Amino acid sequence: MRGAVLYGPGDVRLTERDEPRIEEPRDVIIRLAATCVCGSDLWLYRGITEVETPYPIGHEYCGVVEEVGGDVQTIKPGQFVIGSFVASDNTCPNCQAGYQTTCLHRQPVRGAQAERLRVPLADGTLVATPGLPPADLIPHLLTLSDVMGTGWFAAVAAGVQPGMTVAVVGDGAVGLLGVLSAARMGAARIIAMSRHEPRQKLALGFGATDIVAERGDEGVARIKDLTGGVGADAVLECVGTGDSMTQAIQAARPGAMVGFVGVPHGVSIDGETLFRTHVGVRGGPAPVRRFLPELIDLTWRREITPGQVFDLTLPLDEVAEGYRAMDERRAIKVMLRP
Repeated sequence: MRGAVLYGPGDVRLTERDEPRIEEPRDVIIRLAATCVCGSDLWLYRGITEVETPYPIGHEYCGVVEEVGGDVQTIKPGQFVIGSFVASDNTCPNCQAGYQTTCLHRQPVRGAQAERLRVPLADGTLVATPGLPPADLIPHLLTLSDVMGTGWFAAVAAGVQPGMTVAVVGDGAVGLLGVLSAARMGAARIIAMSRHEPRQKLALGFGATDIVAERGDEGVARIKDLTGGVGADAVLECVGTGDSMTQAIQAARPGAMVGFVGVPHGVSIDGETLFRTHVGVRGGPAPVRRFLPELIDLTWRREITPGQVFDLTLPLDEVAEGYRAMDERRAIKVMLRP
């Protein structure tokens, strides 16, 4: 089968890979309807996160089940399914607490930018849709595999409640869907930090009430100005750099929570600052599986349309161009059609 492989910084190629097969009795094989390039893939693409190459890449997926292992109980051939980027049994204590990405038996799901995919621990990882979706719904459902669930988790971790003022740091797909999540949770005011007009427009469409183009100290000052000198009631950090984390913490009012979901690179958090400001931080790899049933329901009923973050769709054959487009910020998020 054809699949994307990272050979080194800036070098993603579509190659012939071995067909996936059932390796463990709780595995399933999916024929992918769509996949995509994630912002976190760019850390590998740019050589910032080192991996052993050649590296089959991609971790966002949805599609139709073709084959199931002998111990799979709830997932059936022919179902359209969506799953997390981390496979989990959904029965261990961590899973039961709602943190499936730290399942005691977790396994990474990778190599999803391909025609087919093996997913382990299928019963605890995958959730089926009510039926086979129409084609126009597939982009929206695809986001639930990571970016929509991650934006949602950022809002949950930050403790977003109805009536709050929420600041969102980051205007990539996760940040934009953090805006959508905060709006869905009833935030009265949502301040999106973005310097790019297409992303600003999308943020406003998702529910942002204010746009702050400034960054760093100027961005923090602008948020303080918009909130009467107090700061935001909740902050979503959706980038993962030291500067973005500092900005998020400084933009929070005393007692606020920062929900951080950007994969950290060069981030250090000063305990003295947290102690003196009463600001808390909570986050990590989003437990997407926890939110899948609710998000599938909202998407199936077309109450949310998170697939708007896909502003470029390419055939899988053009995966290298998809990476270039996102690396050069010519695209917010690229969907790939096998």
